[in-house]
Amino acid sequence: MGIVLQTMLMPQKRSVLFALKGVIAMAMALTISIFLHLDRPYWAVISAVFLQIRPESGLVAEKALCQIVGTIIGGLVGIFILAHFLDFPYLGLTILGIWLSVNSGLSALLRRTNFVYALAIASVTSEVIIVLSVASPSSVSSSYIFNVAQARMSEIIIGAICAGLVSHLLWPVKVKNILQQQSKTAINQMLQYLAIELDPEGSHEQRHKHIDQIMQTVSEVSDDSSAVAYEGPEGPGRSRAANQICHKILSLLSVIQIFGRLQRRNPELVTPTLANILKQQHDIFVDIAQSENFQVSYQRIKIFRRELAQYRMSHFSQNPLEARLLKVALEMTSDLMVLLRAFRALENRDTTLLHAPSMQPYRDPLIGLTRGCRSAIMFFIGTFIWVETASYAALMIMILPVIFSIMLDRLPLMLVSLVLRRMLVGVTIAIPVSIFFAINLLAQSSDELGQLLLVLAGPFFVGLIALSNRPTLPYGLGFLIPFTILVRPSMGSNMSRAFQIDYTLSSALGIFVGITMLYWLFQLFEGPGVKLMVTRVFKSTYHDLLQLGHQHDPTSWYNRRMADRLLRLTAYDQRSKTRVITDLGLTGLNLGHVAIRFHSFCTSLAGVELKHYDNWHKALADAYLLATQGRYCENFDKACELLNDEIAQHVDSMSDIEMVQGMFQRMSMTLQRSAKAMEDTIANAN
Repeated sequence: MGIVLQTMLMPQKRSVLFALKGVIAMAMALTISIFLHLDRPYWAVISAVFLQIRPESGLVAEKALCQIVGTIIGGLVGIFILAHFLDFPYLGLTILGIWLSVNSGLSALLRRTNFVYALAIASVTSEVIIVLSVASPSSVSSSYIFNVAQARMSEIIIGAICAGLVSHLLWPVKVKNILQQQSKTAINQMLQYLAIELDPEGSHEQRHKHIDQIMQTVSEVSDDSSAVAYEGPEGPGRSRAANQICHKILSLLSVIQIFGRLQRRNPELVTPTLANILKQQHDIFVDIAQSENFQVSYQRIKIFRRELAQYRMSHFSQNPLEARLLKVALEMTSDLMVLLRAFRALENRDTTLLHAPSMQPYRDPLIGLTRGCRSAIMFFIGTFIWVETASYAALMIMILPVIFSIMLDRLPLMLVSLVLRRMLVGVTIAIPVSIFFAINLLAQSSDELGQLLLVLAGPFFVGLIALSNRPTLPYGLGFLIPFTILVRPSMGSNMSRAFQIDYTLSSALGIFVGITMLYWLFQLFEGPGVKLMVTRVFKSTYHDLLQLGHQHDPTSWYNRRMADRLLRLTAYDQRSKTRVITDLGLTGLNLGHVAIRFHSFCTSLAGVELKHYDNWHKALADAYLLATQGRYCENFDKACELLNDEIAQHVDSMSDIEMVQGMFQRMSMTLQRSAKAMEDTIANAN
């Protein structure tokens, strides 16, 4: 499958380049903060550190914008709470805890990582302003509150601006290149999966392994599609092309299930004509996946589509199922052509592509409630320790774990546990490096900015090398943030507290204990069980099936809502051998596409609105919901008979009537198989 991608940097050189740019950005942020006489310049450095996670220029621009907006909102909330509840500190801290839990809960409604980060920054900004003010009540006044808020907001915004400027001006690395590689991977995975589905020898494990990979890569393409819009005038067009790729991959996933399941479970229904077409499709998918020439791949699909259309026009099929599947095969080739054109549009602008909306996260209030409660519990544990001990270490427990909780909540528990364990390793390394290297050298040096930057450059560079690679990213984050907080880089009297060993050890203890507590909080407070969440995903799909007829663009609407659900279902189902849950999710995707196409088909065929169509549509959704519970809906067969009789009254063409009958036959078989598979799974579980 072909397009020549822009040459990518070698991984080692790429890591060194990102680390060098990160050191420059952090040095700029620190220098400007010191020049402006801000009393905690290290917050500007921390701000720049967070922007080095995925340091491609478009992602940094989007994250910087989100960080600035989140900082302003968080600062205003912090000022409001202090202004009204300063005389009632416990009530103020309670309201702050509610604000943090609301932000954490809202993060469940968002898909973009950078938008979630904006909520985390809004939380930590207000938290820092309030906690640091409440910790020194004797010096608090209206002007003090304003100055603290202004300083914290300024420091964080300076860090964001410096990181954004360095990312765009010094050796910029574009999201476009990453997006092209991700899209190429997703399309090749899709083509390989299509070939496996059409291969009678393809195994169950191979199919589901490819589905898992496809959904993960599609998620990555979708997440990065918004950031590429910040990369020049062609960015928005590339963003739309990436969204179109996601949509077409989901459409192809929905269609290929028909052919694969028919071959595996009802081979007696596969006519010689169908077998020949499926063999041609299989060979084409294999060849395109291996090809490096876009034009050849595109033309081969185009020629096959033309031949398929000519065959349908010149041959009358007496088998209704065959007639229907020939039309489905034609639609599938059309989707594949659009998919290849969308991929080419990532490099060369294509104004003929229709706009495709971005993928929408699965929004379950129960998930939001779980996340909000977890963050609130973490904050109130830290608050209780601080109230009882008045220790500075407790402030670290109140602040850092909250931002990490919001940022990590979207990950599976197994991955969260791995990330937090690696972060603790980074913290363990950062403590001695801070005390015995950085603080020790700074205590012996003169109070000069050049020496400060020189001492910090080495640890920052090493930490950023780790941060630039996904497997070592938690180590880098766990090292850089504690290192910066413990050293508190600044000039003059602002550095004095860093030289107090009791303060440094107290802060180190607070950071380590806070992240450890967060780790165990995730273990003990997992949230809703898998069975409940799977049931809720299926019910949401059921409700969407009912709403299809009320949408202006039902295909895009349904695809964008199903993407995240399928990703969740595959994650819930990965430990299962049967993968029934994943199959039911794909069945829901397929039935939605069938309902959309059938409504258009009926309207054009009959020329009038069919009075039995709405009942049939409702019966289809009910049948799907019952199938997820291991039961088959007999009313669906009755609804099919009534609608078929009504169509026959308005249509003279026997071939069209037989095509409708073939579609009903296929859907009935699919629902029966799904219900039986789920029934067996439930029986084995009991």
